[in-house]
Amino acid sequence: MKLNFFFLAIMTISTTQTLLEQHRQQFPGLANKAYFNYGGQGPMPQAAIAATIQSQEYIQHHGPFSTKVNAWITEEVEQTRSAIASELKAPPQTITITEDVTVGCNIALWGIEWQTGDHILMSDCEHPGIIATTQEISRRFGVEVSTCPLMATLNAGDPVAVIVQHLKPNTKLLVLSHILWNTGQVLPLDKIANLCQKAKVKILVDAAQSVGLLPLNLTELGVDFYAFTGHKWWCGPMGVGGLYVKPEALTSLKPTFIGWRSVVMDSNGKPISWQPDGRRYEVATSAFGQYAGLRSAIALHQQWGNAEQRYAQICQLSQYLWQRLNELSNIGCLRTFPPESGLVSFQLQRENTNHKKLVEFLEAQNLMTRTLLAPSCVRACVHYFTLPSEIDQLIAGIQQFCQG
Repeated sequence: MKLNFFFLAIMTISTTQTLLEQHRQQFPGLANKAYFNYGGQGPMPQAAIAATIQSQEYIQHHGPFSTKVNAWITEEVEQTRSAIASELKAPPQTITITEDVTVGCNIALWGIEWQTGDHILMSDCEHPGIIATTQEISRRFGVEVSTCPLMATLNAGDPVAVIVQHLKPNTKLLVLSHILWNTGQVLPLDKIANLCQKAKVKILVDAAQSVGLLPLNLTELGVDFYAFTGHKWWCGPMGVGGLYVKPEALTSLKPTFIGWRSVVMDSNGKPISWQPDGRRYEVATSAFGQYAGLRSAIALHQQWGNAEQRYAQICQLSQYLWQRLNELSNIGCLRTFPPESGLVSFQLQRENTNHKKLVEFLEAQNLMTRTLLAPSCVRACVHYFTLPSEIDQLIAGIQQFCQG
């Protein structure tokens, strides 16, 4: 009986490996490299590439500004909005389709009616583009901007408690990432959102690293604004992202970027009101020919498994990478215990450290990672379809560099 169970387990592992290999063949960008840069941009599956090409051909065949193509665009937009909403467990009307995370964050940041003396609190792990936006808002409107030290809570400490200590009576908005892009830490966003609701503070989330990685239910999460992209963990085409706006926050968030898609027009084509939903933040001509590519990428991930299954696989692989890195004497992982996201950051533990040279050395061997500046480190990202053998190749490459 035990022997039969053993053979059944071996067969199950073998079958899973075969299915994974078949699944990976749908990503042509994986054929000649071991890819660890999903946090920067994911390689597109062939189905997404084909869908994008087919869309562009359809547009050109029927005329880019023909009645038929304009009707097709309307359908593409709504299908894409619904596909995104379904994956994020949110009503379609709460989704604004944007170009990327930064555009989504800008919609939320500039749409708030700032008053002199208002306060923006942000974490010390935010992306430079978001930091620069808050700095300009501060300059224009006399808004106070400060940071709370969440990086220090990577291995010890309570992020919620840190935020509580740094909220002020005049705090109007908290800006942070669901997964910190430099350390891979997953923040307890449900607890933070609950805190902000009680304090009457709006919360804007940079979801660059969480959408496509974490199982999400934005309806239950309770955040006001959640900005994301399709070209990272969803492995979609560049130029398609989105912004979730909680229904209760819709009326208070004013449109800043305005175009014909933002407004309701009368019979004479004159604007008379804003669109009643997330469309009010959409502007004009966008990368409509890319939308089918994102939907195809999302559908392919769903074919492999649901969001919870994919996340569990990511965590298993990131733990394996973390364990292998900790076996190396010249390497120190930023996190002292297994990560809970697909981002694993590490540092060279020797004098005259040069992380850029390490990344260049690895890339010459078709091992794709990236450097980060704050903190100075190398970041490697694993997806649910990363192979353990690819992780072993990366470890071997790092060993070779350290011995050189």
